[in-house]
Amino acid sequence: MASTEDKAASKENASSWKDSFYNPRTGEVLGRTASSWALILLFYLVFYCFLAGMFALTMWVLLLTLDDYVPRYRDRIPTPGLVIRPSTLDITFNRSEPQKYEVYTKELENFLEKYNDNVQEMNSECTPGVYTKKDEDQEKMDKVCPFKRTSLRFCSGLTDNKFGYPEGKPCVLLKLNRIIGLMPDGDPYINCTIKKDNPVQMHYFPREGKIDKMYFPYYGKKAHVSIYQANSSRLELFVEIKHQCCKAESSRAYTVRLFHS
Repeated sequence: MASTEDKAASKENASSWKDSFYNPRTGEVLGRTASSWALILLFYLVFYCFLAGMFALTMWVLLLTLDDYVPRYRDRIPTPGLVIRPSTLDITFNRSEPQKYEVYTKELENFLEKYNDNVQEMNSECTPGVYTKKDEDQEKMDKVCPFKRTSLRFCSGLTDNKFGYPEGKPCVLLKLNRIIGLMPDGDPYINCTIKKDNPVQMHYFPREGKIDKMYFPYYGKKAHVSIYQANSSRLELFVEIKHQCCKAESSRAYTVRLFHS
């Protein structure tokens, strides 16, 4: 008798569990009829479309307040930074082992390729020593001053594609980061100092490490797509020299340590 009652209860539970997903008597699925599901889905569709529309409207109003050429806040970066190539603060190599400095020379060559004369044919000649400004009625600055690799002389890679590394006189390129509207007073220049008392002589190209004022001011990426504000320094001697002897032959490993302050 008890067994029969247990079987009946089990069948009733199974039927109730199935009816919770689909009830054939009322046609409900998960407790809702087809019309109820249609209404709830329509509600959420309209609700989320409304939220998306509000978000799009808010973004549109925000973008209307922004300038395409000048950022709203420009006081967070008071001075421009420097980019060093090769991209390392410690340049260590042995000039008798070309594979040690090959990675540096390849990086320098790749960095300077975009400043070849054939790449800058569309750029306009500018007056040296004078700021290159746009007219007040101009929305865009359509004049871009070219940067000649030849101004880097021995560090241009045109006459020496090894950039002095086989002779133990490595070239180091320094590139000034761009800041919109920056107009430096006087003649901007880069000066490298040595923190240790070592007999180091540095040659700058262009001469005296000067950056011509014709590359200033910068009006933004949309106006100055390929402008280059740069300087390079060629180290004739070295900050640190290490001697290593092997089989009565002397070889030197040169280390250049660069600091930006």
